[in-house]
Formats: sequence, structure tokens, C-alpha cells
Amino acid sequence: MSEAPHGAPIKTPAQLIAAVIAGFAVPIIIIVLLAVYVDNSTRTGAGTDSLSEAEVTSRIHPLAQVEIRDANAPRVYKSGEEVYKAVCSACHASGAAGAPKFTNTADWAPRIAQGFDTLWHTALSGKGAMPPRGGTSPDDYSDFEIARAVVYMANNSGASFPEPAQPAAGAAAASGAAAGAAAGASDAGAAQAAAAMAAMASVPQTPAPAAGGAASADASQAGKALYQAVCQACHAAGVLNAPKFGDKEAWAPRLKDSMDTVYNYALHGKGAMPPKGGSNASDADVKAAVDYMVSAVK
Repeated sequence: MSEAPHGAPIKTPAQLIAAVIAGFAVPIIIIVLLAVYVDNSTRTGAGTDSLSEAEVTSRIHPLAQVEIRDANAPRVYKSGEEVYKAVCSACHASGAAGAPKFTNTADWAPRIAQGFDTLWHTALSGKGAMPPRGGTSPDDYSDFEIARAVVYMANNSGASFPEPAQPAAGAAAASGAAAGAAAGASDAGAAQAAAAMAAMASVPQTPAPAAGGAASADASQAGKALYQAVCQACHAAGVLNAPKFGDKEAWAPRLKDSMDTVYNYALHGKGAMPPKGGSNASDADVKAAVDYMVSAVK
């Protein structure tokens, strides 16, 4: 058998011209399309994005984060529920480490029976496995916010404590109860309260003693000096229900408690009195001031 002869694919001049044009045009079109594709898409090799802006920002974030606050801006206080969820729930939600479980009335009943002041001071100073302020600092949550959290937990567990009074602007720790007292007072009482608040706001901030420094050589003199510089703003005239200096009758109910309890109130505040009277004196000097005032009624 003989094979059929093969014919040439290009048989006319027109086909030849078309083939020549296609031979040039098709590669050019392919090259153009490849150039457009490369120009419009970025291909990053593995590991070559380590210096990208996103990667660098991610690596330095823990060290480079800076929070700027306006010291003169009015403070927005957290609610008791917000503080509980952010801090207290870590232990109180489950009752971990012996903490009274949130909403468990049996756990909370003996604590509530001690009263709000005791619960508040326990929260501020710590007890057992609970660190002072739940492990936070005064810069994180103020005493007022801690008080709100205590009331929130206690009231959801069987108590009926009133909501703490919010501090007024510019009178950080002392303002809450003082504002309420001044509102119901007479004009003279309000004037006394305003004067006392102004005095506490301008309390000279004595530098804290250096770590390891020697204690005051004369505790009584240190106590007297602190009383004259800080405490007498309220205690000299008995302003804002402060027991008046030298008034045995006013001091008698306070002295029914142990001196440790009285010291605790002076160090951490009570009612309208801010912690340490609004000063940053050492604990030893604050206790000496208490001793000085107590000695005047004995």
C-alpha cells in the first residue's frame, strides 16, 4: 500500500502572510500579558516579609506601646461591675483560693456581717491569698473604684450596701463622702468643709523615706509635726465628722476598737478622710500622728 502524498499547510500567499503576522503577534501579546501580570501582583518569598511594617510593629508592640493621659482631664471611674469583671472575677467567679464565690450567699454572709468598711479595707490591704487591691495599683483603680467593686459583689451576694459617693473633680480621694456631708450641712458647716477640702488638697507632700533608712529618732515629734501639717485641717475643729483633737467624748467610740484598727483607718482612709490624710507620709509617721492625737484624750 502506498501512502497518500502530504500537502503543504500554506498553499496561498494570503495564508503565508497570516502565518508570518501570527508568528510575530502571538509572542508579543504573550510578553505584554506577562508584563502586566508581574507589574500588578507582588510575589513575596518565604521569610522576606520579616522587615515589613506590619511584622516590625508586631515585634516591638509590647515595648513600644505608650499610653498618654491628660493629668488635668476629669477622671472617668469604672463601675463596680467593670472592676469585678476586669480584676475580681479571676478568683471570685469560681471561688478559687478560698475567695467567696460571686452570688454565693453562704460564702458572703460572714463577710457581709463584718460591714462594708471592713470588707473595703480588706480589699485594699489584702488578705490570705488575695493581694492588696486584687493585685492592681492605685493608678489602675482608685480606692473609690475598689469600693464600688466590693459593693457590687456584696450586693449580688445578699448585702444591701449603698453605692459609694463618687469623688468630686479635683479632690481625688477625700471628695466622695465629703461632698455628701457638705450638701446637707448648714452654711457654716459647708464653709468648714470647703476649707478642710482646700487644706487637704494643698497638703505638703513629704518625701517618703529612702529604703532601709533609719526610723525617726523621735516618733512623738514626728507625729506632732504630721498632725500640724495634715491632720489638724479636720481634727482641730472636728470638720466632716472627724473626732476633734482633745475631745474625749468624740474619740471614745473610736478607741473601743483596737489601735491596729485605728491605725488601719488612718492609713487607708475612712468616710471623708482620705488615706494618710491625703499625704504620702510613711506608715510609721501616720501611726505616730494617731498616737499623738490619742494621747491628748487619755
